[in-house]
Amino acid sequence: MPIPSWFNRLRLLATICLARLIPQSPCLRAKFLLWPEQVALKLVVGLGNPGPKYAGTRHNVGFMALEKLVGDAAGAAVGGGGGGGFRSQAKLHGLVAELGEGPDRLRLLMPQTYMNDSGRSIRAALDWFGFSPEELLVLVDDMDLPLGRLRLRLSGSAGGHNGLRSTISHLGSQEFARLRIGIGAPAENPAERKQRTVGHVLGRFSPAEQPALAAVLTEVVAGIALIQRLGYERAGNRLNGFQLADPPG
Repeated sequence: MPIPSWFNRLRLLATICLARLIPQSPCLRAKFLLWPEQVALKLVVGLGNPGPKYAGTRHNVGFMALEKLVGDAAGAAVGGGGGGGFRSQAKLHGLVAELGEGPDRLRLLMPQTYMNDSGRSIRAALDWFGFSPEELLVLVDDMDLPLGRLRLRLSGSAGGHNGLRSTISHLGSQEFARLRIGIGAPAENPAERKQRTVGHVLGRFSPAEQPALAAVLTEVVAGIALIQRLGYERAGNRLNGFQLADPPG
């Protein structure tokens, strides 16, 4: 049975309207997997908990990624220095570093408010620097992804993560980019997983997982550079397709 001509005209009209609507709506852009063409990345936030007690834990993989980024930049600088180290900023409730100069300058933030109040630090940083949420990227651990997998998204819910929940609350919006870094789950059984979640996220990566963790952090640093150079779409294609050649376990 041939398709009526009126149906084709209606479908064309709907396509035109949708094409005009989506660029104005970050929510629809994310839903239809359309990435913004011109978004300058100005602030990268790694989520985690402060202090030696939590250093190196799975929940702090966002901190680890920023430390890797700063360390690589310092090592690449002339003479191996290059500054760029983190310094405490009380008014931002966090540790701050800067990479680059001029319009390409990138600010890095590690909130020192503890995970559940991360949004307070992020809100303060956005206000202080005069940035919008669209210029923000949050690095966050994700128990629903195995170690070795990454997910870059432009918006979305907290997905049960207290750091993202706090960020959404303080920004009043879900419309900000986040890179979820897989840390794996403690168990497949839902009841056992729930019982072991706290110990899992606050535990450290095992020696056997260290090579995988190093490869993931290297990929995250490369992905941030790619976002700066080529935008979210190209970076998303790479990051979301990343897989370890020799995954742990």
